[in-house]
Amino acid sequence: QVQVVESGGGLVQAGGSLRLSCAASGGIVCCYAMGWFRQAPGKEREFVAAISWNAANTYYADSVRGRFTITRESHKNTVFLQMDSLKPEDTAVYSCNAVPITPDDTDKWPGPSDNWGQGTQVTVSS
Repeated sequence: QVQVVESGGGLVQAGGSLRLSCAASGGIVCCYAMGWFRQAPGKEREFVAAISWNAANTYYADSVRGRFTITRESHKNTVFLQMDSLKPEDTAVYSCNAVPITPDDTDKWPGPSDNWGQGTQVTVSS
């Protein structure tokens, strides 16, 4: 069974920065594409950012492009989300998702799987 664990959330003022971390372990495959999603109170979960296994491709929601940066440790199932210029509307529970990939998918983000972390709260005050 895959374990996905996030860390790094917290409270920050508008304009500030936070860095989230996520690690995936276990499962029967070695390698995962990984992504971040968020859910604000009363809203549906939305995509934030994702990165392919080989880090060749990154994907961002329009609302965070240019402010957030997703990276990963080379050939490891550990990813980071650097969040700069935070806005109050970024307040949400941020969850990490790990997607098992095949050798043909090392440069892709296939879409979310059932492998979710428990989430970490990010609160941005105005």
